[in-house]
Amino acid sequence: MLKRYWVLVLGLFFSLAIQAEVIDKTQPYQMMKQVAEKSFARLKAEQPKIHENPEYLKVIVEEELMPYINEQYAALKLLGTHLQGANREEVGQFITAFRAYMVTSYAQALTQYNDQRVEFAPEVPVPEGRRITGVQVELIDPPRPNVKIEFRLRQERNGEWKGFDMIAEGISLLSSKQSEWSGKIRQDGILAVAKELQRLSEQPIRFESESQ
Repeated sequence: MLKRYWVLVLGLFFSLAIQAEVIDKTQPYQMMKQVAEKSFARLKAEQPKIHENPEYLKVIVEEELMPYINEQYAALKLLGTHLQGANREEVGQFITAFRAYMVTSYAQALTQYNDQRVEFAPEVPVPEGRRITGVQVELIDPPRPNVKIEFRLRQERNGEWKGFDMIAEGISLLSSKQSEWSGKIRQDGILAVAKELQRLSEQPIRFESESQ
């Protein structure tokens, strides 16, 4: 249901690596707006290589997106109350597997790219001392209706911001995954879910036409 929303959030983050030397990552709104202006141009330019080898999307995600995502914070937030009394080694394996799962999930979502664009809502200043903020955008993907999205970012100790979640039409992607996996974690344990995530992360990237 949220597949096409993933496409746009990925596009917003992609140009971070390309423009890292000129983007001020201590300003979340300006950072997101700058990267959005260049992200889809890169995806469009890479389409021939991507269609020749869809696995190349994993390379792009790994090199250009993951350095700007706080996967550890996202994984620990997803585990939530399951962290109480958890084995630290198993938690570490879960974080590693969750990261790999994110790479594959993002890469698979990018097979849906079709020249989408975004429009940013007016900037809302981050209150002094607040380390979590949101950047709101509207997704323009004709002929479908426009969709409102909020990207959630967290400020690191060095003052820079990294993404960890997005809320599409009121649905938190992180919370939805938490609901999906919470029962299995409770029943089978963190390590079992980590192994399942690792298995899912090893799935090949395919375009929909190839999987039919």
